[in-house]
Amino acid sequence: MRNNKAVVVFSGGQDSTTCLFWALKQFDEVATVTFDYGQRHKAEIECAKEIAAKLGVSFRVLDMSLLNQLSANALTRDDIEVKPGKDGELPSTFVEGRNHLFLSFAAVYAKQIDARHIVTGVCETDFSGYPDCRDVFIKSLNVTLNLAMDDQFVIHTPLMWLDKAQTWELADKLGALEFIREKTLTCYNGVKGDGCGECPACDLRRRGLETYEKQKQGSDSL
Repeated sequence: MRNNKAVVVFSGGQDSTTCLFWALKQFDEVATVTFDYGQRHKAEIECAKEIAAKLGVSFRVLDMSLLNQLSANALTRDDIEVKPGKDGELPSTFVEGRNHLFLSFAAVYAKQIDARHIVTGVCETDFSGYPDCRDVFIKSLNVTLNLAMDDQFVIHTPLMWLDKAQTWELADKLGALEFIREKTLTCYNGVKGDGCGECPACDLRRRGLETYEKQKQGSDSL
């Protein structure tokens, strides 16, 4: 049934894997789509492929290498340092137009496989200032895609208003916390699991987990 089929925009990281587990609970059939945009760590794509196989969902990689030619950033270039934004500037890890293009191509793919729902792990709470992670952008693009393709897609953002501790809590409720901790790749330096422990992505992930574990211990002791 078309109304019960979803495509998850999937990177093999913490957020998109949490969304995949969420989608598996919500929809009768789930497919994943991953994008090769020239990211430094091809391990990210391999990680996504392994997780999709382990969870028994279809896996498709789309070539988005043109994005690397247009947008110089720390995720695709070894000569650009990974660093947070200062004085209102965006972090060096921001890839111009990435979510816009990924979601647009995910919609084209969804239509080909007769899926109505598109799931993405964008989040406005812990979003590093990325403009294409905002709720207003997602809602706007949803309308645009429906008009452009004369369809009725629904873009789902299960993590939009969650901080990282709450994202870990959701993973735990889905029975996937240990799976996500051990098998996902969020690290900007390409280290699976708990990562390098030094980059901004690892720092955010670790602090979120520590906060959630403390909250859980507190509630368990009541």
